[in-house]
Amino acid sequence: MKPFLPHLFFMFFVASLLAQQTQTVDFLEIKAEVSPNASNRTVTGSMTVKFKVLQPTDSVYLDAVKMKLTYIPESELSISSTEKKIWFVTNFKKDKIYTTGFSYKATPKKALYFFPNEIWTQGQGKYTSHWLPSIDDMNDKIEFDLTILAPEDKTVIANGKLLSVTPLSGIKRWHFDMQKPMSSYLVAMAIGNFKKKTIYSKSNIPISLYINQEDSLKLEPTYRYTKEIFNFLEIEIGVAYPWQNYKQVPVRDFLYAGMENTTLTLFSKAFVVDSIAFTDRNYVMVNAHEMAHQWFGNLVTETSAKHHWLHEGFASYYALLAQREIFGDDFYYWKLYNSANQLQEMSDEGKGESLLNPKAGSLTFYEKGAWALHILRETVGDLIFKQAVKNYLEKHAYSNVTTQDFIIEVENLYGKPLTTFKENWLQQSAFKAEEAFNSLIKSPFMIDFFKLSALRNVKFSEKKEQLNEALESANEYLGQEAVYQLALEPYDEVENLYKNAFKTNNVYIRQAIAFSLEKIPASIQKEYELLLNDNSYLTQEVALYNLWFSFPEKQKEYLHKMKSVIGFQDKNVKQLWLALAINTPNYNNAAKDIYKSELQNYTNPEYSFEIREKAIEYCYQLQLINKEILLNITEGCIHPNWRFRNFSRNLLKKLLENKTYKEMLRQNKEELSKDALKYVANHLNF
Repeated sequence: MKPFLPHLFFMFFVASLLAQQTQTVDFLEIKAEVSPNASNRTVTGSMTVKFKVLQPTDSVYLDAVKMKLTYIPESELSISSTEKKIWFVTNFKKDKIYTTGFSYKATPKKALYFFPNEIWTQGQGKYTSHWLPSIDDMNDKIEFDLTILAPEDKTVIANGKLLSVTPLSGIKRWHFDMQKPMSSYLVAMAIGNFKKKTIYSKSNIPISLYINQEDSLKLEPTYRYTKEIFNFLEIEIGVAYPWQNYKQVPVRDFLYAGMENTTLTLFSKAFVVDSIAFTDRNYVMVNAHEMAHQWFGNLVTETSAKHHWLHEGFASYYALLAQREIFGDDFYYWKLYNSANQLQEMSDEGKGESLLNPKAGSLTFYEKGAWALHILRETVGDLIFKQAVKNYLEKHAYSNVTTQDFIIEVENLYGKPLTTFKENWLQQSAFKAEEAFNSLIKSPFMIDFFKLSALRNVKFSEKKEQLNEALESANEYLGQEAVYQLALEPYDEVENLYKNAFKTNNVYIRQAIAFSLEKIPASIQKEYELLLNDNSYLTQEVALYNLWFSFPEKQKEYLHKMKSVIGFQDKNVKQLWLALAINTPNYNNAAKDIYKSELQNYTNPEYSFEIREKAIEYCYQLQLINKEILLNITEGCIHPNWRFRNFSRNLLKKLLENKTYKEMLRQNKEELSKDALKYVANHLNF
């Protein structure tokens, strides 16, 4: 046993040091200059780092994954790199501030992503250290100032205020300054062909709205209500926006809906919309959610995953409040009702989770967290709730918090312990459905909805009048419920009510008809055809398919009408149109190969994953898979977006059950990228 003791002692020493570094050292500033290289997917950088030693020690570190040090200046510190760290070693003195620097190079596998004409970062978790030496522990907040080198024809966005743009030889040097500290996972940048419009909040905070140049006409609908949301949050939260500016930029193939990097929200390009797409897929909720994070998550940050609801529950709740301000009370309660249904279903299946479970899922942290705050506010009252939130944020600004830090502020003002609330909404895994229901029925609209939904199993003859009243009420939620109940009845009995539903001219009630009535009776064909004109790409897509299927004699007419419609960012209407045109007998036969080629081309990596996935699905259904598409699917198996990656892997596995496709891939595998070839070799026995 003796020979192993030194090794075991060293491992214990390192583990102890890693666990206690926040008590040993406080990193104060990182000033970094970074240069991403799209051609070889690397990043080079140089940085100076300033830190204060809190306890005597002989070593401290920055997290840095697989980074090679390329320059180390002479200093009293010894600097070296390991697989996941950059170490600083000397006889450090308590309360002394040290400043040092170095240069490095890395080939990030996470956090820094390269796409055609675009580069962006995503550091949430512990990933910033893949491209920028930093601290994975969110309890150490640092003031970051970034300088980024990029091609002269690109725009760069990063945290903080842009101080200067300096032209160099073929590139530009963009220098950004942050005034306040933040956790490392919130450091971010984006590089691309962006243009911007700057607006100002009521408190005179500059809000920069970026968009790709080719999407410039979509800027207004994409960012609709941004100023209203910002102004509302400042007033509702009661604490001034805590940073010097705010920026938002949509990027392609983003991993999530959005990410609240300090002063810089990155969000999915799927939310870049025109005024028609705004109906179904607007940015308002994500916009409000990520903006609320600038207070909840960025200004005050959880100490550990156990308190993650302090980020997501608060952001979800305040996003709901902002949407209530814009869309009204009915919208607010409708959203609460829908999330309650999801939470109750999960709870009934025995999968309920405590808000304090560090391994809980998104539904718990986001939706149950929002419900907890809604109930808490009803329990203590508006004045106490708002003042407690204000006290909590001001007391713990630019620091880290636990759930108890927030509860203390509420209890201090409320004057008594919140024992029942904590048991029911923070600690218990089951969802308190009865309490949620009693809260929902404080809304007159929800009372009407519950009465209407209770008629689902009632004979039509006994509820006809109530369904018709719902359609005439002009309330879109009641109208949709009425339509979905009509779909359960024999058509002959409900035809007149369907016609009344069409006459509401409410886009969502009419959409419910499209979704629920697939086989279209001839008696309402003309009314149904008008759905192709509705301001909803979802309605147009579903209506086009259902009409094409129901009335073969008019297929060419429908295709002619919808030929120029693109739809959402994923080209939903256009891709359906191509699939239908390919399958319509005697429709422009001379162009069918062109239609097939266009659909197949959308599987190419030059397009966003949303476009590619839809195109691959159509090509698979239409048996249009060729060598190029097979290779594109294989490349999708290593895509950074996990949804598309899983979709590609599952489909490729299915395709390779066919000997033809398996041999096709075998013969052409050398055309794959290095990483895709590695995936094939490791997972598919090639």
